[in-house]
Amino acid sequence: MEDFNDKKVLITGGSRGIGRAVAIAFAARGAKIALNFRQDSAAATEVIEALEGEGHFAIKADISKAHAVEGLMKAVVGEFGQLDVLVNNAGIYIAHPIDDCDYATWQQAWSDTLGLNLTGVANMCYWAAQFMKEKDGGHIINVSSRGAFRGEPMHPAYGASKAGLNAMSQSLAQALGPHKIYVSVVAPGFVETDMTKTLLDGPAGEGIKGQSPLQRVASPEEVAHGIVFLANQQSAFMTGAILDINGASYLRS
Repeated sequence: MEDFNDKKVLITGGSRGIGRAVAIAFAARGAKIALNFRQDSAAATEVIEALEGEGHFAIKADISKAHAVEGLMKAVVGEFGQLDVLVNNAGIYIAHPIDDCDYATWQQAWSDTLGLNLTGVANMCYWAAQFMKEKDGGHIINVSSRGAFRGEPMHPAYGASKAGLNAMSQSLAQALGPHKIYVSVVAPGFVETDMTKTLLDGPAGEGIKGQSPLQRVASPEEVAHGIVFLANQQSAFMTGAILDINGASYLRS
């Protein structure tokens, strides 16, 4: 894959897991990283200090808030002077089974999940498009989930938000193609991160790993590889694509 020397990359939800691996992968290829986080400033700072090269920084913002998105995007472009790649990785996963959930909890789960996973990403895409149109285009990669296709019975708002994210990304790929802005998606299955380690090490772990014929789940680095691949200029004609990264645990055609 090509180098990203002096390319400017913004990653949301970048303080751990997939976001951290994405930041490391882009920085290793010469990119300058803006790492968005919502709460854990210590973890975000640790990631920045681990990156190769210089000129990286972390920036706090809750992208579920429209005004925060505008402030974040203007601050990043003000610092970098441009934005070449946006990776929308931030998201939440709230359990709210319809057969065991009161109405207030149900409403709050839908509001919070769609506000971050879909509307927040839509707002990020809006501002990225405004800045990328002024330059020479760019790449937007959105992180979805296999749950958009196979269903999320315990987390229905999550599944719906990711299905909506897929549809929105493909619509934007068509709308922004004339501006040389390429929009694509990665749809991971289960990924081994610090947040999932307890579950994977517990009684349910073997069953989760057994969903894939490879008998394991993805590493954050494997998902990051797919994201970096889609951000390559050689991958521009893949705009609108949804790249499954789930170890054949869920197949679609």
